[in-house]
Amino acid sequence: MSIIERIEAALDNIRPYLETDGGNIRVVEVTDDLVVKLELLGACSSCPMSSMTFKAGVEEAIRRAVPEVKAIEAVNVSIG
Repeated sequence: MSIIERIEAALDNIRPYLETDGGNIRVVEVTDDLVVKLELLGACSSCPMSSMTFKAGVEEAIRRAVPEVKAIEAVNVSIG
């Protein structure tokens, strides 16, 4: 299974929670140096809790599934 497939599988585990609140997430890119770039969609892109959701949910799920990833970034959310 490729890195993208493993990332998508990890995201599939948390997508139902995001969709419940009217949001979703998509993989924009995985760079050559293993930086995952994600875009939060729908309600997630403007939710005040999105940075916490990103850090505690999305990032954790990806790191568990794909430990070789160097960094995970949201391209449309300011993560504090």
